[in-house]
Amino acid sequence: MVGTRGVPARYGGFETAVEEVGRRLVDYGHHIRVYCRSGNAENAREYLGMELVTLPALRSRTLETLSHTGISAAHLVLHRTDVAFMFNAANAPWLPLLRAARVPVATHVDGLEWRRSKWGPTGRRYYRAAETASVRLSDALIADAQGISDYYTSEFNAPTTLLTYGAPIIAEADLRKLREVGVHPRGYHLVVARFEPENHVELIVEGYVKSKATLPLLVVGSAPYADEYTAKISALSDGDPRVRLLGGVWDQDLLDALYAGSMTYLHGHSVGGTNPSLLRAIGAAAPAIAFDVTFNREVLGVDGVFFAAPSDVARLVERAESDPDGEVFRGKRLQGRAGDYDWDVVARGYEQLALDLAARRAAGPVRRARRLDAGVTVS
Repeated sequence: MVGTRGVPARYGGFETAVEEVGRRLVDYGHHIRVYCRSGNAENAREYLGMELVTLPALRSRTLETLSHTGISAAHLVLHRTDVAFMFNAANAPWLPLLRAARVPVATHVDGLEWRRSKWGPTGRRYYRAAETASVRLSDALIADAQGISDYYTSEFNAPTTLLTYGAPIIAEADLRKLREVGVHPRGYHLVVARFEPENHVELIVEGYVKSKATLPLLVVGSAPYADEYTAKISALSDGDPRVRLLGGVWDQDLLDALYAGSMTYLHGHSVGGTNPSLLRAIGAAAPAIAFDVTFNREVLGVDGVFFAAPSDVARLVERAESDPDGEVFRGKRLQGRAGDYDWDVVARGYEQLALDLAARRAAGPVRRARRLDAGVTVS
């Protein structure tokens, strides 16, 4: 498993998938190697039965992932495995190395990276080209949401294997942990997100500040290389004592309690496919209010509530506070939907794909994949 920060999972969806799938594949009797970036699991050679290989990366927003994956791919060529799972289509420049070494590879393409506003025109062109290269050079493609699968079908006529994420069902969170941040159950609204524009933390805070909500808004998150965006969020909340910026929360029991005890969980992610934070929230019966895009509607279905502008956020948090029992009931219905996202099922899907790759039964590259039209829009 190559292309992520590695395990233990401390960052995002890819890392969560590597940990949850990898440890299950170990239980199924497979040998799993995970490539980790320096600083994630220093000096550890094994975690939950998985072999860890820790290698350096250039500390640059534009080159960190690509540089680490390149070094990892070189190591993999010298220490072959039966199958490789490459995470992130942006790592496509290293696929020829694996193909030259005749290592079957499936690429988890992630979401629509070229839509992330942190990338300028050059970065967006690169991501579009990387999508095309992934289709042309991968033996199989993995999509974590039906919307992503549909996108690759419509743009490239390329088949994908749909493997979502799992939703941990949090039945009995220790709500006493909430005392550590000075709140009580059903006594706050919650945001958990990396501070990046496409996660719409700024929009959520702006809408909340304009609302007449009486319960505080707890904002959990930060991001490397995002000082300017973080400053915007801080400026919006400056002077409003209802908004509390908690930074990163690494205590997983506290994080579970925050989800489980929230009046609402506000989810602004818009480009990344099925999002583990949203799944974790509904697994904890948090009443989710999500940014209105296909991926979030796919997860929340008819029990979701959606926003597209700050005014929507203001209206929806006020409505939630006026009907707290209704929100609790909606959260319970969403927790029922979480049962459709099962890590055991996901891991078995990865296992079958690995067996197909090793036996050369996978679909294979789409050699004549066409490039994206500049006019493509996705919602």
